[in-house]
Amino acid sequence: MKAPFSEYLKSIAPGLKELIGLLRNDYDYVSALATDSKGLLIRVSQGNKTVEGKTLTTERGIVVRVHNEDHYGEYALNRFDPADPASSYKLIRDAFEKEEELLKTTGSRMYKTGKLSDEPCTLFKEMETEEIPETCDVSKLIDFMTKLSDRGMTLSDEAVDVRVTAQSTHISKMFLSENRDLRQSYVYSEGTVIPIVAADGKTNFGYSGVSDLCGPEIFKGLEGCVDAGMKQALDSLHAEPVKPGEYTIITSPEVTGLIAHEAFGHGVEMDQFVKGRALGAQYIGKRVGSDLVTMHEGALIARDVTSYAFDDEGVLAGDVTEIKNGILKTGICDALAALRLGIKPTGNGKRENFEHKVYTRMTNTMFDSGTSKVDDMIKSVDYGFLLEGMESGMEDPKHWGIQCIVKLGREIKDGKLTGKVVSPVIMTGYVPDLLGHISMISDDRECFGNGACGKGHKEWVKVSDGGPYLKTVGRLG
Repeated sequence: MKAPFSEYLKSIAPGLKELIGLLRNDYDYVSALATDSKGLLIRVSQGNKTVEGKTLTTERGIVVRVHNEDHYGEYALNRFDPADPASSYKLIRDAFEKEEELLKTTGSRMYKTGKLSDEPCTLFKEMETEEIPETCDVSKLIDFMTKLSDRGMTLSDEAVDVRVTAQSTHISKMFLSENRDLRQSYVYSEGTVIPIVAADGKTNFGYSGVSDLCGPEIFKGLEGCVDAGMKQALDSLHAEPVKPGEYTIITSPEVTGLIAHEAFGHGVEMDQFVKGRALGAQYIGKRVGSDLVTMHEGALIARDVTSYAFDDEGVLAGDVTEIKNGILKTGICDALAALRLGIKPTGNGKRENFEHKVYTRMTNTMFDSGTSKVDDMIKSVDYGFLLEGMESGMEDPKHWGIQCIVKLGREIKDGKLTGKVVSPVIMTGYVPDLLGHISMISDDRECFGNGACGKGHKEWVKVSDGGPYLKTVGRLG
């Protein structure tokens, strides 16, 4: 079935177009992004069950953007009467006039930015899904999730709890300007199983999940996450600390995605180039990895939780080759930063919600596959670790250092996995060194969309990342 576009957005479209027409008498660029998203979030554990109608991306509202002389202003509306757009026009106009008075009174200087392009474009996209969260059989899903939690508890006497989460969001967005009418509707869903285990005064957990650009039908896949999550939890619980040092490492696709996100995510978000806060700006056209390394970023390169038809500025979704055979080609950019840099936007302008401003943000960030087999990669290692499981990461875009917290490492000795596990593992390094040492890349790849990304300790948005197995050299501690 097609994910149905919001009837609410359809109903307000004529009034919103009229509002844009009124504002165009005062400003030389006007656009409006209207969003109507419905969600379902279910959490089940041994002691609790909760159901909510809200996820990270559920919202209903409108944000209006105008170009005023040489800078931009925005106004968010959580109520709009399509029969009386003049009242919203007065509200917005009065707010912008007060803002201009305040800027003059305080002597504040705005960053001068030209007028956005408003090339004519019409798009209506309802993406495929089997189900939508609004019609999901909640009771049946809770029963299924409860059985998963109960089965997980039978897998080990050291199990303390097994938490199962399922969330699905049906998003409808409409971008209107004088010459553009873009509308899209899609459903993304994600689910996780988190077993918690304890022994000898220690507690640890495992993590396994599913995600995709689809509806609640994906939650059937949680069945296979119970065993995987419990194995990771028990392996971590009984693991030894890693001896700090530099090792040959093989990263699983999940860890590869974490590296992609931290190394060439924030570091090449080009709104940071405008502010002089990213070392990546100095590396465009230069080598940042071995010849084997190619990486793409964009809403079109994978099918996952952050794949869409257009971004929150009405820019069509893209596929950007950030690295080609080890050479950094470009970054990603929102529309306003692109104007300031004199380049084209890449379809990466995203808002946390309609009340928040646009930043350059990641969508799908993926290393390309190579030609090696994973078994051959392991056989090539004299001594090192296979790293599995992503916990979190940090990056310093100004100096290009990264820190990745990985769930565990499996020891490799003389080309074989020994069965020894180390945990936790913190991988640190300088990005060009880490990518420059990549010597083998597997011929498969995976994408993961169970996480979210913040920017500046705020502005949370959905992201996905991944890739193949990578063999490189890294510092572990």
